[in-house]
Amino acid sequence: MPLDDAIGPDPIDIAIGARMRLRRKSLGISQSVLSERVGVSFQQIQKYERGANRVSGSMLVAIAAALDTSVGWLVGEEGGLADAADDIISALAISGATALLTAYAAIPHASARAALVTLAEEMAGL
Repeated sequence: MPLDDAIGPDPIDIAIGARMRLRRKSLGISQSVLSERVGVSFQQIQKYERGANRVSGSMLVAIAAALDTSVGWLVGEEGGLADAADDIISALAISGATALLTAYAAIPHASARAALVTLAEEMAGL
């Protein structure tokens, strides 16, 4: 099927964008700062992170350098647990997921963390 006939972003582009977002957020870098480092608009970074626009090879290298990581990590080729990592990265790409994880990690009591997990699983129907 020609690319023009494809509906929606390619899953690979979405995965690369999710990894970009995760790495950027883990470093505490805004989309504006990243955009300045690589020479594109912050709107373009948003499109890359959503997978709406494909990242060219040269831009992927520039983004990897700006995020102090490798191209291999951004495309999911580093580490032996690529499938599990992709699932985790996809989950963390959901709006609010990293904030929830940060709050979860700040809960001092293991029993309270367990109660939160139980609540979330119940709400999700798991």
